[in-house]
Amino acid sequence: MSDLITVREELMAVAIGDLGTLLDRVEKLAPQLDASRMELLRTSTELTEKVEAYSKRMDEITENAKLQTVKHIARRADEVARGTVETQTRAMEEAARVAFHHEVGPALQRVTLPLQDVAALARKGARPWEGWLLHAATAVLASAISWAMAAWLWLR
Repeated sequence: MSDLITVREELMAVAIGDLGTLLDRVEKLAPQLDASRMELLRTSTELTEKVEAYSKRMDEITENAKLQTVKHIARRADEVARGTVETQTRAMEEAARVAFHHEVGPALQRVTLPLQDVAALARKGARPWEGWLLHAATAVLASAISWAMAAWLWLR
């Protein structure tokens, strides 16, 4: 058993030596870990700043996209409204033509015929001497022919 104790002591001595080496390595590793931690904090801060800048830029892009979308929708709505107004205007004009042709046209025709007769009478009434002038010319011509016949018969 004494061998066993020696081996055990020897293993413990090796383990203690290895533990010392491990502690030395950990002590050497501590500044590197600290530097890595500081670099990680710095990188984290930079990343946070970049994420904030990226977030602001994305907000701007989103707002621009919203604005462009609203403008596009407004433009298309205006085009559709103009087209609808033009279509409605044409339909109303056609309906007015049909209504005028079927409803107003015949009534207007019935009203205009008597008015044309009244206008003809008014034109005649505007120069009443034309009728008398025709009668006077006829009387003068008949008288002249009668005198000419009488003179021809008397001279004969």
